[in-house]
Amino acid sequence: MNEKKLTYKKAGVNIEKGEEFSRWIKKKVSSLTPPSALSKIGSFSGLYSLNKEKDKGLVLAATTDGVGTKLRIAQQANKHNSIGIDLVAMSVNDLLAEGAKPLFFLDYISTSKLSLTIGKQIILGIIEGCKRARCILLGGETAEMPSFYKEGDYDVAGFAIGIIKKERLIDKSKIKSGDKILGIPSSGLHSNGFSFVRKIFFKNKNYRLEDRIEKLGRTLGEELLEPTRIYTSQVFSLLDNFCIKGIANITGGGMVRNISRILPAKCRALIYKGKWRIHPIFKLIQKEGKVSEEEMFKVFNMGIGMAFIIPSSEENSILEFCMSQKEEAKIIGEIVKGEKGVEIKYPL
Repeated sequence: MNEKKLTYKKAGVNIEKGEEFSRWIKKKVSSLTPPSALSKIGSFSGLYSLNKEKDKGLVLAATTDGVGTKLRIAQQANKHNSIGIDLVAMSVNDLLAEGAKPLFFLDYISTSKLSLTIGKQIILGIIEGCKRARCILLGGETAEMPSFYKEGDYDVAGFAIGIIKKERLIDKSKIKSGDKILGIPSSGLHSNGFSFVRKIFFKNKNYRLEDRIEKLGRTLGEELLEPTRIYTSQVFSLLDNFCIKGIANITGGGMVRNISRILPAKCRALIYKGKWRIHPIFKLIQKEGKVSEEEMFKVFNMGIGMAFIIPSSEENSILEFCMSQKEEAKIIGEIVKGEKGVEIKYPL
């Protein structure tokens, strides 16, 4: 008898419904979009021109995000200092996908009753995240909502602003067949798919955060709370030295949805499995949850945190440069002609 595979939707998260909501929002706000808005809802960042000139001047980039149910892991472990790094990363990495330099970050913390001990840990993590992102913490807000949250619960949200010169905006329309896809490793799960992860490990399999997993080389709790990697130095090292046609932050929706977001019409991305190291945490999730490989690639980053579309002519130079920077970059796929989308396959 075939056993039914677990999916993200069965774990309580409906990605398709989220995309439907996004499409509805796009239609509703289209009449409000001024000429100075250079991006559409659904891009990694909102882009807003500060100048009327068509090709010159400065552009602001803006993003917002949270940490999701990774917060529950932090609360159960009573370890709150890395959550702030995640919060900064989730917004800043979206700025970087547009080539924007992070300027400043703002935070929002809501809780039942403020704990100074926990609050200070969160803020120290945010400060560390800002250091890694090379931006400043400009301000924030803390709200006590005792009739709304359970005692000990809290939520966080982040907002990041970046800047870029118009002439340095990444022109994704130049992506074409023959271009290569460069992948830079993630630090693990980052901050996506945790409703799925929690269902598999703690509801279905009765794992504990303190369980030491030999293949991970540490406890499950330590692995799950590994902070999201921030890619400021990697992105600008590449942008300053090479032709980069597109950048995708591999966040919620995995490679399939996030690389699709930057593709022009009639361009298809082929991602070749086996071209990079898949972190053991993903193999453990797939095994314990009996999750299909297709679903894994739709939900998780699978070991790649940032993907860059590059000309094939610069492939060797970029790989040599990354090696000189001690960055474990890999060519993980290529662009071909076809229906817009992403296909995961084994190389020929």
